[in-house]
Amino acid sequence: MTLHFVLKTTLAKTLNSLKMKKSVLRYGLFGSITICALFLFSWFVLKGADMSTQEILGYASMIISLSFVYFGIKHFRDQENQGKVTFKKGLIIGILISLITALAFGVLDVIYVKFINPDFLTEYYEVVLNEMKETLPAEEFKLEQTRMESEKQLFANPMMNFLIMFLTVFVIGFIISLISSLILQRKS
Repeated sequence: MTLHFVLKTTLAKTLNSLKMKKSVLRYGLFGSITICALFLFSWFVLKGADMSTQEILGYASMIISLSFVYFGIKHFRDQENQGKVTFKKGLIIGILISLITALAFGVLDVIYVKFINPDFLTEYYEVVLNEMKETLPAEEFKLEQTRMESEKQLFANPMMNFLIMFLTVFVIGFIISLISSLILQRKS
């Protein structure tokens, strides 16, 4: 191998990496802004909605914000990489976009539960326990109530709350990354 060849391939990889970073940061930011905006919208506008509706809206917000995974991979393929992207490269891009979005949501959720609505966990557990009380036999309800109390202690820890919300978004993002990479892969 000649020095010229080594420099040329190293330069090509570096440029490709910079293009990938640009796409990841742009679409990760779009996903983060979207998930935070939808969260705040549902909090301000749909404050009186029941917990089930809020949970459905939460998952819908996650999926909508993680749609930027698809668009980020597509943008990289079509605009930055001459119409090519391997499954592996697409998956890496999707995972990185998902990580950025998941981090933003984890931080936002901790801020919400810790500072904006510190009574949220208590309210949430009251609603869930009331629903269980109405639907479960008394013996089973007692078991679930005990389990819920231990979970409540777990969620009261901001780091654990962050981790659970982060992982929820990230797992959904990983699945979307797999699907998007399969759909968008194009080697030549």
